[in-house]
Amino acid sequence: MSAPVRVLLADDHAVVRQGLRMYLSLDPGLEVVGEAANGQEAWEQAQLLRPDVVIMDLMMPVLDGIAATRRIRSAVPETEVLALTSALEEHRVNGAIEAGAISYLLKDASSETLCEAIHAAARGEVRLHPEAARRLVREFRSPDMREHLTPREVLTLQLIAQGHSNRDIARQLEISEVTVKTHVSRLLSKLGVDSRTQAALYALKHGVARLE
Repeated sequence: MSAPVRVLLADDHAVVRQGLRMYLSLDPGLEVVGEAANGQEAWEQAQLLRPDVVIMDLMMPVLDGIAATRRIRSAVPETEVLALTSALEEHRVNGAIEAGAISYLLKDASSETLCEAIHAAARGEVRLHPEAARRLVREFRSPDMREHLTPREVLTLQLIAQGHSNRDIARQLEISEVTVKTHVSRLLSKLGVDSRTQAALYALKHGVARLE
């Protein structure tokens, strides 16, 4: 049996953290290893605990969630950040993704949706609230670079946009994960983006993949 996904909760409301603990405790594959009441604490706890996933509120005191996400992704790149917020303003959605959040969900998400998104984030898979995805695609700025991609890279990009992990892509394309990582690295470089999430947005923006 694989080890549970280690999760850090970052939200300035204790009642929200308590609710999240309760939801996550129902999934034996998840383990809450710490809590933070503001972005500064989240950054410090992430460096100390090195969780697999941080559940990050965006509107917090001392240091907001966007700034905390940027610091965490810089200091602890193996830790993924899942933005969980009540905000859908473009500047917050764009800010979280540009800072390095792999996923963006709203606080009204069901416990099943949240738990699935946490497992997905730990595997490096993207999950976006549909309206957040639409706003991100509308605002996303990137030239069309498809002519510079090989057919295999285009297919890899489609699978990334569909939320697949490197392991899933390797299985579907019948290649090694090492080869997939090489394709993904080249993709990000050719597209001029920094993350899988931004690559997925590129795919949606230019019709390589579609919003469901």
